Amino acid sequence: MANFLSNLFSHPSQSVLGIDIGSSSIKLVQLSKKNGHAVLDTYGELALGPYAGKGVGEATNLPVDKIIDAINDMLKEKEVNITSRICGVAIPFSSSLMSVIEMPLMQKTQLDQMIPIEARKYIPVPISEVTLDWYIIPKDKNPESEASPEAKTAIKTIEVLIVALHNDTISRYKEIVTKSALDANFFEIEIFSTMRSILDQEITPILIIDMGATSTKLYIVEKGILRSSHMINRGSQNITDELSKSLGISVTDAEYLKREKGLGGVIKGIETKSLINLTLSYVFSEANHVVLAYQKKYGKNVSKVVLVGGGSALKGVVDIAKESFQTEVVTGDPFGKVVAPAFLEKVLKDTGPEFAVAVGVALRRLQEME
Repeated sequence: MANFLSNLFSHPSQSVLGIDIGSSSIKLVQLSKKNGHAVLDTYGELALGPYAGKGVGEATNLPVDKIIDAINDMLKEKEVNITSRICGVAIPFSSSLMSVIEMPLMQKTQLDQMIPIEARKYIPVPISEVTLDWYIIPKDKNPESEASPEAKTAIKTIEVLIVALHNDTISRYKEIVTKSALDANFFEIEIFSTMRSILDQEITPILIIDMGATSTKLYIVEKGILRSSHMINRGSQNITDELSKSLGISVTDAEYLKREKGLGGVIKGIETKSLINLTLSYVFSEANHVVLAYQKKYGKNVSKVVLVGGGSALKGVVDIAKESFQTEVVTGDPFGKVVAPAFLEKVLKDTGPEFAVAVGVALRRLQEME
């Protein structure tokens, strides 16, 4: 049911939690600040499948009360030894709506009035039902183009990233936090948590592929700013289902085969690679379409692909990704931003991509306590 690590350091001070509630599991990271560094206290993952009468790794759509039960079980787990209730919580990308829109250059007071009106074109529900936020994307400075005659006569425009969260979603997460006796002072859409935990000071465009259980999220980030986002309705659960159906084995056995053997498995004379590739080739093909669209719009190439999420832990997935993209491919290393015992280095590097969101949330909560 769970994959836990006991407390790594005793007597943590100013400890905080980062909580990532996914469709197949809850991931939790506890950090503390010591000597100016973020230190890993403990971390754990709890499968949600059993709370819905399903197997480990299977996706669920649990009601609030079941999620609260799962969180409480995790908080009480002695092996994890969680000592804090101060936290931040990530909200799934699927529960949000993001879009980059173009607006005429105007004063901020005018933008405050105009953006909610313009956002109605992109949000399929009444504006009154969502909480809206927005951010002006800085323009690239190019003195030569700005000095051209065309630039002087063209209408000045800006790009604005709009982010909308349904009010019902916020209420749902507030209920989870309150009934779990957690002290959360923010909710954050998961992509921003991921960016914080795996990116440094890259100035060239980066493609982040976050493969979850039921969906894969694609994000292009440039200079620390989210420029493009896309969701594919396929994830690691599709791989498990394909293995189960094609090999005539149970979903539980298929999940085990996927995790233990990855693309290097052979069963009943059939290579798992050929079956797993059915999902991966589709996901990576869609990702390439997103990259090409970005290149066409902005005239810039993606310099690196970073894999995160449960699907990125699949053995051999990086090699397949390298065949699909004409650029560097790596797995995210969120635990690289925290201090942890040296003997855990390999374990944390292997499991790190799955905890990118939870680490990112905890890092923000830790920063806010300074």
